[in-house]
Amino acid sequence: MKQTTNEFEKQYWPLNKLILGIDEAGRGPIAGPVVVCGVVLPVNYQNIEIYDSKALSEKKRERLFQIIKAHALAYQIEIIDEKIIDELNIYQAVKKAMNKIALELKCDVVLTDAMPLDNEKKVIDIVKGDQKSINIAAASILAKVTRDHIMCQYAKIYPQYGFEKHKGYPTKQHIAAVYEFGILPIHRRSYNPIKKILSEQ
Repeated sequence: MKQTTNEFEKQYWPLNKLILGIDEAGRGPIAGPVVVCGVVLPVNYQNIEIYDSKALSEKKRERLFQIIKAHALAYQIEIIDEKIIDELNIYQAVKKAMNKIALELKCDVVLTDAMPLDNEKKVIDIVKGDQKSINIAAASILAKVTRDHIMCQYAKIYPQYGFEKHKGYPTKQHIAAVYEFGILPIHRRSYNPIKKILSEQ
């Protein structure tokens, strides 16, 4: 089992510093929201199962989702819909939500998954942060599970699109459904192939 290295936590935990980890789920899909989450775990918190959400099974993510929410000193979940993504672009939409969380949650240090932020707190952006920080990994799990739940709700509203399987990512099945049944209100109009289809209409 892979574990987070916690190399950044190990610098700040001995100083009794509270660390906020921030991550997002859903940059790549062509439908549905992007979900950004921040988690502040207790100093010296250990759980070897908490790791990059993409590397975990759905069953394990669901279980850890409950554990993280129960053990976190604080957490915040921001859901950014497709209209804001289209208006701002995905990078700016995610950055704005991460800045909001960083400003609103009490912490000493902010760790993000490869997103530089501009606010008065100490921010460290880490490439593959969800594999190197337990706080970022915990945020990645809350974000992923929250988004998956949203997409499963959309699957009930739009059953022919298969959102429960692909969660809005541009799979062959999803793109075929778009061509057959049309573009939905939850599709991101700034993303291809949605953008291309709209330009051809």
